[in-house]
Amino acid sequence: MAAFTVALVLVVAAAGLLRWRRPAWYWMTFGVTLASLRVLVRYASVMDACGLTVPPSRWRLALARVTNRPVPDSRPPRILRFRPTRTGLVLRLGLRPGQDAFDVAAASDRLRHSFSMYGVTSREVRSGVVEVRMTGYDVLKRVQMPAKVETRPMRVPVALREDGSVHYRDYRAVPHALTLGATESGKSVYQRNLVAGLAPMDVALVGIDCKQGVELFPLARRFSALADTPDTAAELLDALVSRMEGIYQLIRAEQRIASAVPDAEIAADIWDLPDHLRPVPVVVLVDEVAELALFASKDEEKRRDRIITSLVRLAQLGRAAGIYLEICGQRFGSELGKGITMLRAQLTGRTAHRVNDETSANMAFGDISPDAVLAAIQIPAELRGLAIAGDSTGGWHRIRAPHTSLRQAVNTCNRHADRTPDLPELAPFRPELTATAATAVPLSKTAPATA
Repeated sequence: MAAFTVALVLVVAAAGLLRWRRPAWYWMTFGVTLASLRVLVRYASVMDACGLTVPPSRWRLALARVTNRPVPDSRPPRILRFRPTRTGLVLRLGLRPGQDAFDVAAASDRLRHSFSMYGVTSREVRSGVVEVRMTGYDVLKRVQMPAKVETRPMRVPVALREDGSVHYRDYRAVPHALTLGATESGKSVYQRNLVAGLAPMDVALVGIDCKQGVELFPLARRFSALADTPDTAAELLDALVSRMEGIYQLIRAEQRIASAVPDAEIAADIWDLPDHLRPVPVVVLVDEVAELALFASKDEEKRRDRIITSLVRLAQLGRAAGIYLEICGQRFGSELGKGITMLRAQLTGRTAHRVNDETSANMAFGDISPDAVLAAIQIPAELRGLAIAGDSTGGWHRIRAPHTSLRQAVNTCNRHADRTPDLPELAPFRPELTATAATAVPLSKTAPATA
């Protein structure tokens, strides 16, 4: 008996230590079993207390009266699927007649307390079916990406959502995006994750970094073009517009719109072209958009209008030509001048880290969801990397990218430097790795011997 007591005390102590120091390990060893039992045992009573049950139907009441049985109880939603995950539990519920997905979403906070879970979110899968995701611990406190993620061309896993699922940057679904964040908010780490995820893919990276290239130049081996001043950025954007026009001419020549050609074979963008004709897609990363929009003289104002016009044209027309925009900045507001709100309207994806003012949050999410604006301005300063991600559909999530050091991002870009395509239109802007640059940013052992 004494040995059993000692063993029990050791197990409880180990569980407490894991829950404090390693919540993910605790969840996989003890938490998932306890939480599953708690949810299954309490399910009917919790649903009744949260108002997620429906009264018995008339035919059930009539049958009870005929057979002289007790009045049947109210019925909760049916559990169609119950699945434990590495971060929590997933329940797929079949709604009863009269219930709505909004009822489940409105009761999420009550379900979280009732089931003693860290977080509860819900989404409608299809008519009458709702998926409830429960997290057993704070997955954003110490981000650990799953070992296996779904990968396909132009789809990059960049962060972890608060419900434990992976947040992807899918350029085929959301061509252009806006990323905001104050100094020390984690915006640069998010950008490094994005570049590191794109590096192994067959894609051309183009960077505009008007902070003299300090953010993007260390990753230069994987970039087909880089601009570090507004003047160079204006010329680079003009070259991208010319490339876009040339690609549209190629698509026109290969559309194959004869009446005998099936609809599926008619080309409308680069992804409909044959592999041997398809131009390489281009991702344009603008590190600080405000530096492109500011001016102090008439000449700078003309340059600024030229830059913004090119960005708007690429945002409006670039998707079919395989040109995608990633606009980043600390501040994004209408005071940056004409054309800024037009540019914002074309940026479907929105990500906001901690911002210093409500106006920037409104520029990111004001036309999407007021709740997302409130969540963005409530991000604490000590949680670097925490962000709100949304899109034009109105949905939004809390996300956090795993910490990636500049050294790790540089090593990834060096390792995949052989994938950097040479684009004739952008050849004048190809970064040159001089001896001074190589000394300032030492290359890894896995990097090629020559630039």
